[in-house]
Amino acid sequence: MTPATVTEGQNVTLTCITSCPLTDNPTYIWYKNRQRLNNRNTSSNIQILKLVSSEDRGRYSCAVEGHEDFSSPEHTVNVQYGPKNTAVSVSPSGEIMEGSSLTLFCTSDANPPVDKYTWYKKTVTSPKASGQRYSITNIRSEDSGEYYCEAENGRGSMNSTALMITVAGEKILFITASVGITVVVLLIILCLSGFIWFRKRSSKSTSETKDKADDGLKDSMYVNLSSRIMRSSTAQTKTTDTVDDGHGDSNPIYNNL
Repeated sequence: MTPATVTEGQNVTLTCITSCPLTDNPTYIWYKNRQRLNNRNTSSNIQILKLVSSEDRGRYSCAVEGHEDFSSPEHTVNVQYGPKNTAVSVSPSGEIMEGSSLTLFCTSDANPPVDKYTWYKKTVTSPKASGQRYSITNIRSEDSGEYYCEAENGRGSMNSTALMITVAGEKILFITASVGITVVVLLIILCLSGFIWFRKRSSKSTSETKDKADDGLKDSMYVNLSSRIMRSSTAQTKTTDTVDDGHGDSNPIYNNL
């Protein structure tokens, strides 16, 4: 294999050599990471990887068709390239309050690995920090802005997309607290209104029940009194009839006349 280590964009030549006697026009089979490359079968023992990229990294071996159990030893193709997919993340996520702390992380895919990270803030010419992590403690509103990192290795460099950091200041905290207090006050007012309404309704219901009871008592008294008057009248009527009958029996003179 020539060469063993290459830079992205170069060509790599793989040669399959065997000491076994072969038939005319043998077919060579190629493997990458022990997986057969179906599109790499050829009658030539030479395989050329053109314009290699990071996806071509891996362990390569070969065998002669019909003798797959006797494959060659694996050889590693090491493709080197500059940083790729450089990105910034923040922890913790969510709203950033004034006085709190945060940490920015820079990640990048590179071979060899990134050996230098540099942090920048847009509108600021000089770097803010170096290293894969950048921590800001006791953060202030003036720390708001767009941050990005630069990743470097011996093959190149790449900047990440800028990440916007917004710090919630004291005004926002005051507004948030005011809104919270207002909500609590409204809830208390609603609870008191409901309690007063319930008390009034209960009082009205009790009054109506009492009035009905008084009316019933009056009706009962009226009925009892009427009954007594009627009984008294009946008794007097009977007494009068009896007296009249007695006078008729005790005066026979009048009867004779």
